[in-house]
Amino acid sequence: MPSDPTATATAPDPGVAPLALGTVILTGGASGLGRAVAAAVARHGGTPVILDRAAPEDGHEHEAVDLVDTAAAEAAVHRVAERHDDLRGIVTAAGTDACGRLVDVERDTWERVIAVNLLGTAAVVRAALPHLEQTRGRIVTVASTLGWRALSDATAYCASKFGVVGFTRALMAEVGDRVGVTLLLPGGMQTHFFDDRPERYRPGADAVLAPPEEIAAAALFALTRPPGVDVREMMVSVSTEPSWP
Repeated sequence: MPSDPTATATAPDPGVAPLALGTVILTGGASGLGRAVAAAVARHGGTPVILDRAAPEDGHEHEAVDLVDTAAAEAAVHRVAERHDDLRGIVTAAGTDACGRLVDVERDTWERVIAVNLLGTAAVVRAALPHLEQTRGRIVTVASTLGWRALSDATAYCASKFGVVGFTRALMAEVGDRVGVTLLLPGGMQTHFFDDRPERYRPGADAVLAPPEEIAAAALFALTRPPGVDVREMMVSVSTEPSWP
């Protein structure tokens, strides 16, 4: 059939340039994946602002905050937005874990995992949303392959990351096209995340882990999509990732 010359195209123009990064808030940006994303943002002309208990070694702007204190996390986001009127991105890379059988993990330790990974994520996103709606910005939440697959001795981590998956999918439905939302699910990475675990919960000597820079590149891709084009979910890992599928 011939096309209707009077019809109005609704699909995004494939020639639209990627979104300028502007200011991007990163939770957990002093180390691991967060640090890699901050470096990628800076290399591509953006301004990374780190929300972390530790100060970043790379000299990026920093708000000292423990995500367990959700009110403090929200206040930090508002302070950043007051200083930067070009806030266009959030990446919630902060994460912690508490391995062990449910009955063996202390209550406070178990609940801290939920507080940092899930409640801290929600707090930062809640505070940022009004600002991101004004700039047509983007949110990248970081879950895990263990947000799709459950393992023994990981009840806190799985509960928190399954929660991030559900939170993010619901957020997508809630914000529509006002803010871009991406769910990023990394596999195991070459970071210090496993260092404090008991030996039996660490990757084996023959384990192949992904460079965090590769996961950061995926986050950067999502952050720079033009309005109207959303990367909804990305699972990124080495080909031999043992927690997937």
